[in-house]
Amino acid sequence: MRPTTEAELAEAVVGATAPLLVRGGGTRTLGAVGGEVLETGGLTGITLYEPAALTLVVRAGTPLAEIEAVLAAERQRLAFEPPDLCALLARTGVSTIGGVVAANASGPRRLQVGGARDALLGVRFVDGLGRVVKNGGRVMKNVTGYDLVKLMAGSRGVLGVLTEVCFKLQAIPEAEATLVIEGLGDDDGLAALRAALGSPFDITGAARHSGRSLVRVEGMAGSVTYRLARLRALVPGDVTVVEGVESARLWREVRDVAPLVASEGDIWRISTLPTAAAAVVAWTEAEALWDWAGGLIWLCAAPGQGADIAATVAGCGHATLIRGEGGPVFPPEAAEVAALAAGLRAKFDPRGILNRGMMG
Repeated sequence: MRPTTEAELAEAVVGATAPLLVRGGGTRTLGAVGGEVLETGGLTGITLYEPAALTLVVRAGTPLAEIEAVLAAERQRLAFEPPDLCALLARTGVSTIGGVVAANASGPRRLQVGGARDALLGVRFVDGLGRVVKNGGRVMKNVTGYDLVKLMAGSRGVLGVLTEVCFKLQAIPEAEATLVIEGLGDDDGLAALRAALGSPFDITGAARHSGRSLVRVEGMAGSVTYRLARLRALVPGDVTVVEGVESARLWREVRDVAPLVASEGDIWRISTLPTAAAAVVAWTEAEALWDWAGGLIWLCAAPGQGADIAATVAGCGHATLIRGEGGPVFPPEAAEVAALAAGLRAKFDPRGILNRGMMG
């Protein structure tokens, strides 16, 4: 099924007699257990774009690349830097903005501006009973009752099928540069990232891979120059500076986990405390990419190490299997969280037909 209007989508959900697998471009689907495919790719188009107000309203099936091209023409962007994981997952689909929101997909700049959830102003969606629900709007405001805007981000379609989303945008800065720090082991290299993050110099990226720590700053050219000089004095190791296009290339690689694309093994996405980041992978010789100053780890591990990874992050984070057959895709939920999630599903999808298996 590929509806082209919100009304058609609602009719499809109402008429469903079996589970539905909601799919945008199919580039971010994890853990689905099957069902009749309900595609949102027919719901396309920008319905409102106000560059002066830094506001965008767009239908959920609109390709991410199309949106980014429109914004770039006005020197604006989605601040949370959504990743493209097609190469990592060996998929050929087209990423849609609804899929970005459903996965709360967020890149390196999240440590400064927050994730996709934080850029969302409003949503429209169809719940499991075919009801059209609208929440939020085009301005930031306090919320009473359920904040469905935040709830839908990261819900992976188990509560409803997104039809339209509204974002606040960010102007593209005048300058960008990256400190490349070499000559440090993982403990010291990650400590350097934490030191940069804890400084007053407003960094927008802190990552490490292949023996290099990367620290990004963005803004007015004079400000970037000043902050680079102060950061160079703050961090140890051999430091060089990469600017402009080359800096942007480095961060696309981090964003899309490019260093692990060709690696053999299971790919795990681990959220943890930055102070625990080195210890989380110290027990294994697996290849790792650290983002968010160590708060996010992409780990390429040998098959069958899922139990060891889960035991290692217990108490300091959680791990999700992104690629491979190493165990359950999503980490187990605490009893209280599971009860809350079940209550929400009963409210929004009492028939249990939307994206079964897509959450823990």
